[in-house]
Amino acid sequence: MVNENYTMNNVDSFIITGFDHLQNQKLLGFLILITYMLILLGNGINLCIIMTDRHLHKPMYILICNLAVVDIMFSSTCSTTMISVLLAEIKTVSYYSCISRTFFHHLGDIKACMALTLMAIDRLLAIRLPLRYHSIVTNSRTFLFIFLTWLIGFTIMAVVISVLDSVPYCQPVIRYVFCDYPSMIRAACVNPEPYFLLPAIITLWFLCGQFPFIMCTYAVLAYSVTKLSNNSNRKQMISTCSSHLIVLFSYFAPKLVSILLTRIGVVLNLTERNAITIVASLVPPLINPTVYCTRTKEIRKRLADIFLHQTT
Repeated sequence: MVNENYTMNNVDSFIITGFDHLQNQKLLGFLILITYMLILLGNGINLCIIMTDRHLHKPMYILICNLAVVDIMFSSTCSTTMISVLLAEIKTVSYYSCISRTFFHHLGDIKACMALTLMAIDRLLAIRLPLRYHSIVTNSRTFLFIFLTWLIGFTIMAVVISVLDSVPYCQPVIRYVFCDYPSMIRAACVNPEPYFLLPAIITLWFLCGQFPFIMCTYAVLAYSVTKLSNNSNRKQMISTCSSHLIVLFSYFAPKLVSILLTRIGVVLNLTERNAITIVASLVPPLINPTVYCTRTKEIRKRLADIFLHQTT
């Protein structure tokens, strides 16, 4: 139903109303602000340590840097909007700002999944082909595959954004907590259901394609680790793989929970949907740098050296 107070294709800004019904908005705003600052700090530390230490200029650490960049981009697109709404009480977002935030938010989501896939393949080759690993997985090839994943992400999002930019908007109210594809489509003067086919296909590719593939690689890794005769090598591999699994499940768990609840007939209200969206957007970028700082020996050692004012 078209809102008679607004003209089709004449919306130049949106009003974020997803938090309007909540009490203690300032408290939530401060929690999101602190979380966002920790995300920037953690990922920034990882980037600085890896970029400034030549000993860490290796494929695995290049992939960690790639994930850190993705996490910063992914969390920034939503956090800045929510902080602005909750703390500065600025609820209005211009049309082009909203559509650009949507672009980079979903690009970050797509890129995070592909970054995790590359990291799983890297660990698989390192354990299954240890003698040939360094000749197969070089820095230049790692950069090439990272570039290809960014290119794929930009291509997918160009299609998605072209859809958003082509639909008519007649009501400038976004009922969610930041700008993303579902919130913008539901603000358009169209039946939203057909427009959810595209994101459904993309989600299906991730959850039924890449996620099972990643899990299969870790199943092979688990089997390979049990065959290692050297105890110290086995412990090191288990520690590395468990770090990757923590990161993997922090990314996929909120998505799987949302889909499973929907499939078994649980109807989520707007507040519950917004809560899952916030968790999915902020928890993985917060967990990732924490895991790599605390569980990756080289990064942990370098970080300790910096704080203890020692030279490496």
